[in-house]
Amino acid sequence: MQTGQRRHFSLGLILVLGALALALSLSVAISVGAVSVPIGTVWGIFFDKIGLTRGEPSWSKGRAAIVWDIRFPRALLAVMVGAGLALVGAALQAVTRNNLADPHLLGISSGAAFGAILALLHTGLFLGLLTVPTLAFCGALAATALVLGTARLAEATSADRLVLTGVAVSFVIMAGANVLIFLGDPRATHTVVFWMLGGLGLAQWGHLAYPLAVLLPCMLWLWLQAPKLNAMTIGDETAATLGIPVARFRLTVFVAGALITGVMVAFSGMIGFVGLMVPHIVRPLTGGDYFRVLPVAALFGGIFLLWADITARTLMAPEDMPIGIVTGLVGGLFFIALLRRK
Repeated sequence: MQTGQRRHFSLGLILVLGALALALSLSVAISVGAVSVPIGTVWGIFFDKIGLTRGEPSWSKGRAAIVWDIRFPRALLAVMVGAGLALVGAALQAVTRNNLADPHLLGISSGAAFGAILALLHTGLFLGLLTVPTLAFCGALAATALVLGTARLAEATSADRLVLTGVAVSFVIMAGANVLIFLGDPRATHTVVFWMLGGLGLAQWGHLAYPLAVLLPCMLWLWLQAPKLNAMTIGDETAATLGIPVARFRLTVFVAGALITGVMVAFSGMIGFVGLMVPHIVRPLTGGDYFRVLPVAALFGGIFLLWADITARTLMAPEDMPIGIVTGLVGGLFFIALLRRK
């Protein structure tokens, strides 16, 4: 434990306990569903699939297919999306000096959804499986540029007004997305509901490499920038005196956030408020040092979205409620509580 005005747990202890909680959450997420599978069977199937068991399995092929082909990819995608959105939220809160900053509130998620809808209804998959993630990233990047440009044009330099600018731009982008839906093929518009409400039901093993390939290097880069993020939370003038190119660094963090958000939205749809809530949840444990905040936020973001998915699959079983409804409800209440407290 470190001393000071507040006492915080060591990073190693938090990560170990978080890893145990993540393993438990994965077990529950894969176990529950329309067909309940005992946790022992879940991990038996896992070890069998990776070749660490011998002999005849005690479970049916159908149950193995449910666990391995459907629930494992879904759970792993939930972990990656939750980690990515929490990571982006924490980084944006640092560079904007606003604890309400979030990829959803700043319009980045809306831009990514716009790009995904454009690919699904109008352009076609001209780049194969990479089409939707690529256009989602371009949409997220364009939304980021639009928010920053609008904020500069409106002289909305304060952190609070930047968030308000992001909310306004988000409404404009979603209006454009609705136009794309209106002009698209009516027979294909049902697929867009996935992007608007958020969901993990289309997860496949073959798709997981793409969000993982984006998440890991971006997470490492942001973690290495922790000293700069710490300086940015104090103020632009202080960061500049420390030799940090403030405008360029803030833009780079926004681009990294757009890349992560775009790819995550491409595979999960719009899932809001994860980036807002999780950094606030972990800071009482870690303190304000982003060397500690970022990895813990990523870990807790994965755990949070796993339990949101468990809730979405069990509240209206056997129907699969879109996960964005759950995170929107919890996030909205959290947002109100945050405003009341601060």
